[in-house]
Amino acid sequence: MDSTHDLDVLAVFAHPDDAELLCGGALAAGVDRGERVGILDLTRGESGSRGSPELRAAEAAAAAEILGVELRRNVGLPDGRLADSHEARRVLAGHLRALRPRVVVTHWREGRHPDHGAASALVTSAVFLSGLRKLDAEGAPFRPTKLVYATAFREDAPPPSLVVDVSAVVERKMAALACYRSQFEGNAGAGEVYPAGDRPLFDQIRAHLAVEGGRIRVRAGEPFVTMETTAAASLGELGVSTF
Repeated sequence: MDSTHDLDVLAVFAHPDDAELLCGGALAAGVDRGERVGILDLTRGESGSRGSPELRAAEAAAAAEILGVELRRNVGLPDGRLADSHEARRVLAGHLRALRPRVVVTHWREGRHPDHGAASALVTSAVFLSGLRKLDAEGAPFRPTKLVYATAFREDAPPPSLVVDVSAVVERKMAALACYRSQFEGNAGAGEVYPAGDRPLFDQIRAHLAVEGGRIRVRAGEPFVTMETTAAASLGELGVSTF
């Protein structure tokens, strides 16, 4: 943690490729709006069946460049053994204090991979604890304003609190995902995406984007949940047609 940044959005996910898969479109859309966006991978994916930590790091760097994010870092927590422990909270809080994001986005509370649910719990704890003055973590106390859960592909999640229109950046999201050849090439499923018969993985991802986009009457979208109600300035500004 060599410098302090004030990010608008920080995606904190268990493994390299999780951020691209679950919210890559929203991250790219934010970059195009002038937001300062970063990605924090909690592990190097060293326990995965395919690829190596070094290869996955190279793939992650290439994907980050395509998305246009300002920075990407890796916390170096143990892959396959993520836990919402005091030590992990302390380490992650130090990163949050250094990067100072206004919004943090992470996994939904349950996941196909055990690390995904563990990451969600860990991030939720660390976001709160990073604001405590007496926490034994690096940096000055800082607490993000908003915590958002990415629910793409999860059938157990509630209806989204919001859907981000990613219609204009779908090809960038898919190009970023394509960087992870070690993980996705020849696979019918990946991460939270279950195989769907003989439909290719990337076609399955596009189908999900289309379904979520339909919720807000656009071509492609990514869904998110917040634990608190979202405010609207006035009824006159409400979007998404009822009919």
